[in-house]
Amino acid sequence: MGLINTAVQPFKANAFHNGQFIEVSDADLKGKWSVIIFMPAAFTFNCPTEVEDAADNYAEFQKAGAEVYIVTTDTHFSHKVWHETSPAVGKAQFPLIGDPTHQLTRAFDVHIEEAGLALRGTFVINPEGIIKTAEVHDNAIARDVSETLRKLKAAQFVENHPGEVCPAKWKEGATTIAPSIDLVGKI
Repeated sequence: MGLINTAVQPFKANAFHNGQFIEVSDADLKGKWSVIIFMPAAFTFNCPTEVEDAADNYAEFQKAGAEVYIVTTDTHFSHKVWHETSPAVGKAQFPLIGDPTHQLTRAFDVHIEEAGLALRGTFVINPEGIIKTAEVHDNAIARDVSETLRKLKAAQFVENHPGEVCPAKWKEGATTIAPSIDLVGKI
């Protein structure tokens, strides 16, 4: 069974956030939208570009009522040093979660067993803790966080407008579709 429309499994993990070590758990995902972005490891090549992209778009995520979490299989100690030494990662104002036990990477089915690393997985989670979108791909391909933001807004729209769907390339404010038998074969 896939992860879509399933609840996030209970977890507790340590993170580096705004100069402090904090604990993040599944309870922190409740009551607001969340975006969890898995990356293979700190101190790599593509990962800082993705952290910077998320940081550059963070205000838009917050405006949409969502928190962003970056997860790697490193420790929160590594994330502190990564944040302090990488100009790109230093822009992050969201939690950098360490998953050295691989509890999260396994729960979200992005764990690479033989390498002990994560695949690049992106998950949008609603305020009830239910996974609404999932994207997982090869580690050589970095993401464009603006697409994650678009998916977040689409998930929010359909949750607030039951009976409507967002067509391909839908952007906030664009026309949606109310599925009906009358539309079959006419689009």
